Amino acid sequence: MFVSLLNFFFNFYFYLLFILAVLVLIPLFTLYVALTRTFSNHRSTMRRFRRAMVWWGKTVAFIPYPFIRFRYELNGENDTKKSYIFICNHRSAVDAFLMKVLPHEFVEIVNDWPFKIPVLGIFARFAAFLDIRSMSHEAFMAKATELLGQGVSIVFFPEGTRSVDGRMGSFHSAAFRLAVETGTPLVPLCITGNEIVMPKGSLFIKPGIIKIRQLPPLAADDFTGLTPFTLKSRVWKIMEQELSAMESTL
Repeated sequence: MFVSLLNFFFNFYFYLLFILAVLVLIPLFTLYVALTRTFSNHRSTMRRFRRAMVWWGKTVAFIPYPFIRFRYELNGENDTKKSYIFICNHRSAVDAFLMKVLPHEFVEIVNDWPFKIPVLGIFARFAAFLDIRSMSHEAFMAKATELLGQGVSIVFFPEGTRSVDGRMGSFHSAAFRLAVETGTPLVPLCITGNEIVMPKGSLFIKPGIIKIRQLPPLAADDFTGLTPFTLKSRVWKIMEQELSAMESTL
């Protein structure tokens, strides 16, 4: 009974501050970017806007501390001047917010639902997040290639939907086709603990530790001559083995 009551107040506290962060910080960040746009070009404005999203994400991540803690582990290079294609497993609705750990300028590839969220959806559109369901393949590849050419990294959740039982689902091919066609390094990003903090089908948050492990990138030379199908199978196996290792130490 006491634990249930404590969890209730924890969730009330979190969602209250989360809503305040949405209603206050997002308009403030947007106003800041809008005002500074007068003194910079479009490219600089977009970079500043995407960084503002990361600031907001870090603020939200701080709200539930120490009940929810994040551990970010970096293995390999992390050159913020280069663009990468990040490949992430997907277990929870909080996964999109977890990308705040990345020090890169990035956009996320999403389905249409994030754009329907009040305020947040508008912010995501302004940051040029890509709705893969509403775009033709040609339009998507052209826009993604343009972003990579500008030094913007792209975050994919190639399973397409959240795992129900924690096991990683099969990958769609778009991220790997993009990597093969553009020669952009692929970076696996393995996440565990997120399925406990917010299980699929629930908005109730539970205390826990979320571990995010960034693996070494696969450079273009590592997948020269591979088809997108072969490449996605290789990355899936790398991530499946790493997730098993991470979970064995929890």
